[in-house]
Amino acid sequence: MASYEVEHNVPPPTDPSAPSNNNPPRRPDLSTFFSTLEHVDTTSVSNAHATPIPSDVSAAFRTLAEAFQRMRAYMSGEEGGPLDGMIESLFQDAEMPPREVKGVSQGFLDELDRVPKKSLKPDMDCPICGNPFLEDKYPLVVRLPCNKNHIFDLECIAPWLKLHATCPLDRKDLVKEKAPPPPPKDEEEDGEWDDMYA
Repeated sequence: MASYEVEHNVPPPTDPSAPSNNNPPRRPDLSTFFSTLEHVDTTSVSNAHATPIPSDVSAAFRTLAEAFQRMRAYMSGEEGGPLDGMIESLFQDAEMPPREVKGVSQGFLDELDRVPKKSLKPDMDCPICGNPFLEDKYPLVVRLPCNKNHIFDLECIAPWLKLHATCPLDRKDLVKEKAPPPPPKDEEEDGEWDDMYA
């Protein structure tokens, strides 16, 4: 995954290895998680029929849990919030990994509703990282389809959704299979076909 600066076309800091005191890192580096995810993500076309190895699945859950723990160390809030529940769930899944990862596809993430910056209020923050959305110059905030008030930084929610297709706040399944709507019937077409074969 590209860095924040690359994705948002922002010039990098003068010394990228030393974070400034004014701007602590918003999120831990997830490059190890995403490289591990490549081995277990079966939503891609090239890996659609592959069965991931349990140790790889366990590593993906454990890596994300540890990254979220580092994020939790920087947060100044009450314990027992959504992030703590997510960390606990990830560690449980790492101990007893599922046979397949039931996350969402990249296409699902790309189609999530984006929340425009002008509709964000100063007191609104990400339930995962705890950072106010407007603290970021270029917020990339998404709304989950389960509830109009469930909004997250995309960089926080995407790793979770790649492993779990559920909302971390209400645990609703976000990709339930829905039957396609029946095609609309056009009465004129039906009449034409009937006349042709009558």
